[in-house]
Amino acid sequence: MPDLVNRSGLMSSLYHVQEIADYIVPFAIRVICDLRVADLLRDGPRPVEEIAQSAGAHAPSLRRVLRTLAGKGLFTETSPGHFGLTEMGALLRSDHPLSLAQAYTLVPSNFQAWAFFDHTVRTGEPAFEHVHGVSYYEHLAKTPEDAKRYDGIQEAGTKLELRAMLHAYRWEDAEVIADIGGNNGAFLAGVLARHKHLRGVLLDLPHVTATAPQRLAQAGVLDRCDVVAGDFFAAVAICADRYVLKRVLYDWDDQRAKLLLGNIRAAMPRHARLVVLDPVVTDGDEFSVGKVYDLLSMAMLGGITRTQEELEALLAECGFTIISTASTAMFPVIEAIVNAEYVNVLNP
Repeated sequence: MPDLVNRSGLMSSLYHVQEIADYIVPFAIRVICDLRVADLLRDGPRPVEEIAQSAGAHAPSLRRVLRTLAGKGLFTETSPGHFGLTEMGALLRSDHPLSLAQAYTLVPSNFQAWAFFDHTVRTGEPAFEHVHGVSYYEHLAKTPEDAKRYDGIQEAGTKLELRAMLHAYRWEDAEVIADIGGNNGAFLAGVLARHKHLRGVLLDLPHVTATAPQRLAQAGVLDRCDVVAGDFFAAVAICADRYVLKRVLYDWDDQRAKLLLGNIRAAMPRHARLVVLDPVVTDGDEFSVGKVYDLLSMAMLGGITRTQEELEALLAECGFTIISTASTAMFPVIEAIVNAEYVNVLNP
């Protein structure tokens, strides 16, 4: 044993395993986000008693959390019991342009499911449904508080995707874009705000689109957008120039993904294009966010994050021809048109 302790490489590996296997710090970060502590430090360091009073927290307990997260670089203890934000911690402020404040929140139903992730790995079935008895989206439809938190998580990711995609894809030659499964409209609002000539159509489930008019109005684009409450597995009765699937396909297995793509294909006019922005996994040992999304999809929905080659093969099997692929800081943007044989039959 002493020989093992003296091997610095092995000890470094041990500490690294402890760090990446830890669940305590991620929970602490989520509590800090829910308490909006980073917002309270916007103007500089403060004594923990003041922070706790404003946040509605127990000061001694909050101090123990903040000093732990200071050790991870999110906060700094400027003097005993006084804490401030670091540049990294500023990302947890709600007013930061790339704010992650809503991305890391406590959602008990999700964490209950993760406690049974072994069920997913053993059976291939989503842990969420195993634990709660309903699918993830059925649960959200019945649980407004969880649905609100889900919207916030999605919007935090959308900010990053929007910045990436606005630079990677040109919307100038389109007139109407349809955001299929577009949640509360945050992405569509961002595109319409940037491109004043565009009109938009948002399609998602009724409980999801209920908050969309307010979100679109906040962005000043509601007058250029129609909100359609519906199930894209039933039909996509929308006429547009661009049909956008942003972080949608990975939610579903191949059977459901093919049904969705078939419904979009049937609705597309001859000139229209499909635009897909979806997480992808890469082969080999390199870490990628797509691999994390894959596990998330497994546990929550029973979906799959595909390689780019698998994603392209899925599109081809559903009657699409890929005409361009652009890399972004997030995920690749794939643009496709409907194959001629389908256009002739379904899209005069």
